[in-house]
Amino acid sequence: MEFLEELKWRGLVKDVTDLDGLRETLKTPVTIYCGFDPTADSLHVGHLQQIILLRRYQLAGHRPIALCGGFTGMIGDPRPTTERKLLTHEEVLHNAECIKHQLAMFLSFEGDNAAIMENNNNWLGDMTLLDYLRDYGKLFNVSYMLQKDTIKKRLDSGISYTEFSYTILQAMDWLHLFRTYGCRIQIGGSDQWGNLTTGMELIRKVMGDEAKPYGITSPLITKSDGSKFGKSEGKNIWLDPERTSAYEFYQFWLNTPDADAVDYLKRLSFRSPEEIMALETSLAEHPELREAQKALAEELTAIVHGKEGLEKALKITETFFRGNIMDLTPQEMREGLADAQKVTVADGTTLIDALVEAGVCHSKSEARKLIQQGSVSVNGEKQTAIEAVLNKEAAIDHDFSILRKGKKNYIVITFA
Repeated sequence: MEFLEELKWRGLVKDVTDLDGLRETLKTPVTIYCGFDPTADSLHVGHLQQIILLRRYQLAGHRPIALCGGFTGMIGDPRPTTERKLLTHEEVLHNAECIKHQLAMFLSFEGDNAAIMENNNNWLGDMTLLDYLRDYGKLFNVSYMLQKDTIKKRLDSGISYTEFSYTILQAMDWLHLFRTYGCRIQIGGSDQWGNLTTGMELIRKVMGDEAKPYGITSPLITKSDGSKFGKSEGKNIWLDPERTSAYEFYQFWLNTPDADAVDYLKRLSFRSPEEIMALETSLAEHPELREAQKALAEELTAIVHGKEGLEKALKITETFFRGNIMDLTPQEMREGLADAQKVTVADGTTLIDALVEAGVCHSKSEARKLIQQGSVSVNGEKQTAIEAVLNKEAAIDHDFSILRKGKKNYIVITFA
């Protein structure tokens, strides 16, 4: 399958400035870029599609540029409804350095098409206001800019000149990369279409009609149930292992609904179309096996957290569902129980009182009955004595104990 056709099959093509011209251009190696604004010190799974797309182009023989917006991050791409909170220059530069290392995990920096890492603070940071207004502002018609969707949507609620100018700054990025590296293609999510076309216009005005830049967007990833992609229990799923553990990352993908699994595989997996179609068949015929979700979770966890991260995620998953929790290290237990209910009790609290305080039982008599039935365990050991107590000395790492009701109801007990 031809490269661009495969991208379309995967659902990674929405708008293209010149489809035939782009197809012809991609027949020989070309330089392509995608920008990422450092609005936080980590990227999240919502960025994965574009990051992986850069890698797809590189595997197809093209040279990718991952651009970190160390300057434009001071402004931020206009939101559909409200102004962004402005970050300090120090915050943005710190965030830029953090995500630079994350982006580097996905690309190869060797060979003829070695990836390039750039930061637009390198060329925009020293620009004067006069340079900006005379050399660039003069080339943009306000009426043209008002037609951009990101700006048009904000006209009623209001948009500052700061965010209004963002599209010009991003256009200047592409012009710089075009001049410096011969970068002729920019990719982005569908919400970047206005910025891509603005960059093309600037390149043509400055470099002439013989310049042939191309813009291509991909649809934003959405969930079939309408909820926002990239969050679990209301929390972002980050690419930074300090923010989101390998286990939590793995579980996010493993819990993908059947209705979304194949779409995510097409967009985010490097598996061949034939492999993905086989997983689609498995999902349709044997959904209980969840082979599509497992394949997605294992591949993406290995990419983001490495082989060791995947092995740990699989170990914690298997242990919590089928093994002895005490086979895990204390840190692995903490990761596996990050979202579990947490209750703090006094040292020496009876198990009966702890069950009531945790809300597992509504009364002490109910707690006694549960213990006598053998339905409660502490740190992997079944408790049947109604006089059992919880104390810090016997806790894991002298820090916490794990109370379990039945097979899957875990409560983390800490001590005051």
